Amino acid sequence: MRLLTWLDWCDVARLVPASNPECLKLAPGLTREGLMEAIHCVPREGEVLRGARALRFIGLRMPLLAPVALVMWLPGVIWIAEWVYGGVSRNRHLLSRVFGCKSACAIMPQRQREDETTSKPMEE
Repeated sequence: MRLLTWLDWCDVARLVPASNPECLKLAPGLTREGLMEAIHCVPREGEVLRGARALRFIGLRMPLLAPVALVMWLPGVIWIAEWVYGGVSRNRHLLSRVFGCKSACAIMPQRQREDETTSKPMEE
């Protein structure tokens, strides 16, 4: 989430941590378990997007992510992206222990924006 706030130069996304009770009010049908499994995007119009589809939607609105988002529109790429996203999401705790984010996350501070709730990094 910290990286997305810095990539959002045009302030097109409002990021709400899954721990915030407001998440469940944004779209009917969202559950705490679902929020913990994948990133979700609630566009002004249309259906709730999750996982790689949410990243593709958000990526088209952020200049540095636009090339990746465009590639995800090629036939079949979204299915591969969903499979990769699912694997990373299921194993995120293991990946965090192996790769960690201690020094990299310390270098990149949380970007503060108006009307946005931020979460504090988890303590280990």
